[in-house]
Amino acid sequence: MRTEGYPEILAPAGDEMAFLAALAAGSDAIYCGLKSFSARKAAKNLTVKQLARLTELARRKNTKVYVAFNTLLLPQELLEAQQLLIQISRYVKPDALIFQDLAVPALARSAGFVGELHLSTLGNGSHSAVLELASKLNISRIVMPRELSVDELKQMSNACPNNVSLEVFVHGALCYGVSGRCYWSSFMGGKSGLRGACVQPCRRLYQQEKQISRAYSCADLGLDTLVKVLKKVEKVSSWKIEGRKKGPHYVYYTALAYQLLRDEGDNPKTKKEALGLLEMALGRKRTHYGFLSHRPWHPIPKDGQTTSGLWVGGIRRQTDRSVVSLKEALFPGDLLRIGTEDEPWHETVRVLRSVPKGGTFSLKLPPKVRPPAKTPVFLVDRRESELLSKIKKLQVELEEISISLENPATQYKEIKKTLSKGQIREICVQREMKKTKLRSRGKKERAVWLTPEMTTVPLDTWVFLPPIVFPENEKVYMEKVRTLVQKKHQFFMLGDPWQINWFKNPLKLNIWAGPFCNVSNFQSATMLVSLGVKGIIASPELGWKDYVDFAKSTPLPLGVVEKGLWPLSIARIEPRLKKEILFESPKKEGAFWVQRENLIWTYPNWQLDFSPYRKDFEKIGYQIFLHFEEKLPSNMSLKKRSGNWNLKNNLI
Repeated sequence: MRTEGYPEILAPAGDEMAFLAALAAGSDAIYCGLKSFSARKAAKNLTVKQLARLTELARRKNTKVYVAFNTLLLPQELLEAQQLLIQISRYVKPDALIFQDLAVPALARSAGFVGELHLSTLGNGSHSAVLELASKLNISRIVMPRELSVDELKQMSNACPNNVSLEVFVHGALCYGVSGRCYWSSFMGGKSGLRGACVQPCRRLYQQEKQISRAYSCADLGLDTLVKVLKKVEKVSSWKIEGRKKGPHYVYYTALAYQLLRDEGDNPKTKKEALGLLEMALGRKRTHYGFLSHRPWHPIPKDGQTTSGLWVGGIRRQTDRSVVSLKEALFPGDLLRIGTEDEPWHETVRVLRSVPKGGTFSLKLPPKVRPPAKTPVFLVDRRESELLSKIKKLQVELEEISISLENPATQYKEIKKTLSKGQIREICVQREMKKTKLRSRGKKERAVWLTPEMTTVPLDTWVFLPPIVFPENEKVYMEKVRTLVQKKHQFFMLGDPWQINWFKNPLKLNIWAGPFCNVSNFQSATMLVSLGVKGIIASPELGWKDYVDFAKSTPLPLGVVEKGLWPLSIARIEPRLKKEILFESPKKEGAFWVQRENLIWTYPNWQLDFSPYRKDFEKIGYQIFLHFEEKLPSNMSLKKRSGNWNLKNNLI
C-alpha cells in the first residue's frame, strides 16, 4: 500500500537560501551537493558544516536530505573522496547519496555511511537490467533518464524488485544529450559534464548553410498536469524537480505547485492554482517532451527561444542609457538578465526599487556593455517579502544548531600494481563487417556494433553493445546477445555496466567494460570485476596523468580509445538542422549528425587521435587500442586538427 503523500516531492538546493526555500515549501525531500564531487559545479553548493546544520534542521521538519556525490572520480581522488564521505557519514548523516561512479558504494560503506544509495541519471540506468543488479548491490533507487515515456516507465516499474524504486524528473532543464552520454563540453574545452563542469554547448548558436539558430537548445521539461498519469506508476517513489543552479523563488514555487498537483490535482481550481505557480517560477518555456508516447512534443522550440526567466520587455536605447518599457512590475531584489549568456552584452542586474507594470526601468550597465535595441530582458529571480519572511524564520532556527567538525582518520588504502607487458591488440570497430587494413605492431582484431538486424558474427570478432538501450528495445538486444553466446561467441564490449546482467555466465566469456562505461579508477574497476568483467577500456575523457595513475593502481588489463570519430553527444532528439550536413559554431568548430536506429549521434568533423602517444600508452601498461571507423556523409571530409581531447589538459 502507498503511504499518504506518496510519491515524495524532491526539491533542488544549490545553496543555503534555496535549501531553506525548499523547507518553506514543505518539500518531502531535498537534494543538494557539496563543493567537491557534485555534478553541478556552477551551483554555489555547500560546505560540510553548512550541510550538517541544514540537514539537522530538515530532520526536525521531517524532510529527507539526499547528497549528490555524483561526479566521475579520477584515480588520484579516491582518498579525498573517502575522507569527505567519512565527514558526510559522521556529521551530515543524509538519508541517501546520489552517485554516478561505481567506486562510490564501496567507498561510502567503508566510510561508515548507512543511508540509501541512489544511482544518478548519469549512471545510465535506462533499461531493466540495472534493476536486478541494483538490488544485489544494495542500490535502493534508480534516477530515470528524462527521455523515457510513461509507457517505458511502466515497463521499468513492472521489472522493479521489491527493494528498488524509481525517481522521475517532473520539471526543470532538459539536456539535449542523454545524461552520461554527452562529451560535447569536454571535447570542445576540457570542461566535463561527467565532472559537473558542463558549459552547455548545446545552448549555443550554430550555423548550417545560411541558417543560424539554437538548433540543439531544449525547452524545460514540465509535466505539470500529466503527473496524474505518472502517479499511477507503482514503483515511482519520487518526483524530482531539476534546478540546483536556480534561486529560492524557483525552488519554492515549483515545489508548491507539484505538491498541489500530487495531492489535489483533480480539482480544477487547484490545478489552475498550480499552473499559476509554475508560471511564476521563472523557468524556460515548458514541454512534455516524450512523456506521452502517442503525443510527443519536440523539445527544441522552432523560434530558438530557450532563455530562462520571465520576459519583461525589450531594450530601447535612450542616449547613452539602456531603457526597458516594462510588461511586468519589478520589486526590490529582483534579478534581471539582459540577453543570453553567449552574447557580448549579456549582463545581470539587481533591481533596487519598485517599478510598476507599464513603467520604464533604466539599466545601469558597465560602460562597455551596450545591448542593441530590442534585446530581450528577463526576470530570472525574485525575492518577494512573503518568501523572505519564511526563510528568515528558518534562519533563526538554523542559528540555534551548532556543529563541530574534526578531520577524519584516513581509511582508504591505495593499491599499487607492478606493470607487466601484455599482448598488444588493436581493434577496429566497424558499423558493418568489412575488410580494412589495420596498422598494428601487435595482434589485429575486428569489432562490430550490435544491431537489431544482426544475424551472424564471426567467432573471432568483438561485439560492441550499444551505449544507450531503452526499455522498448532491451529485449531485442538481450536476445541477440544470448543467441550469440549459444553460438559460442566469446568477445563482448559492454556499452553500459548493467548489460553484464544479460549474460547468464559472464565468467566463462571475455567481457570488457567499453569506453562508454566511463570507468576511470581502481575502485569502480574492482566493482565491475566482481560482476564478471575481464578488462576495462578507460574513459576517453581522462588526461595523461589520470591514464598513468589508473594503470598503476588497477590490476586488470586496460585499453584506450586511440583513434576515430568519437561522438560529441548521443540523444533521442533530432536537432533543428539537416542531418549529415556540416554545421559550425561561432569558433568554426564543425560537426554533423546522423541517425542510427532510434538515436541521434552528433560528431565533430575531426578525429580523436592519441596515436602519436601509442608507445607511451604501451609503456604504462595499456594493451588494447580501439579504432572507431565511421562512414562519413557524402561530400564531407575530416578537418586536420589536434585530436588530443583532454590528454594534455587534465579535466577541470
